[in-house]
Amino acid sequence: QVQLVESGGGLVQAGGSLRLSCVASGRTFSGYGVGWFRQVPGKEREFVATSTWSGGRTYYADSVKGRFTISRDNAKNTVYLQMNSLKPEDTAVYYCAARASAVVVSRPSEYNYWGQGTQVTVSS
Repeated sequence: QVQLVESGGGLVQAGGSLRLSCVASGRTFSGYGVGWFRQVPGKEREFVATSTWSGGRTYYADSVKGRFTISRDNAKNTVYLQMNSLKPEDTAVYYCAARASAVVVSRPSEYNYWGQGTQVTVSS
């Protein structure tokens, strides 16, 4: 059974930083793609960033490009999302996801496994 557990969310002022973590368990994730998404109430889940598990390919939403960085620690089976220069519009529940393919995609429907989410709130 694949499990993804996020942590690291919280309350931060605009311009601040947070690092989200996603610990994966249940199988070897070599060849998998991993992604971060976010969602606010009443809106669809939005793509943030994605990477192959090897880290060889990454892709970012335009809204976070240059501010967010997706990375991973293979030894710890953990994926990170470093978020800098946070803005109030980044406020959302952030989800980690994984898919059984190394092809990087941005559609939530393409991901097989999801974490429970972690709340990020950016105050102005």
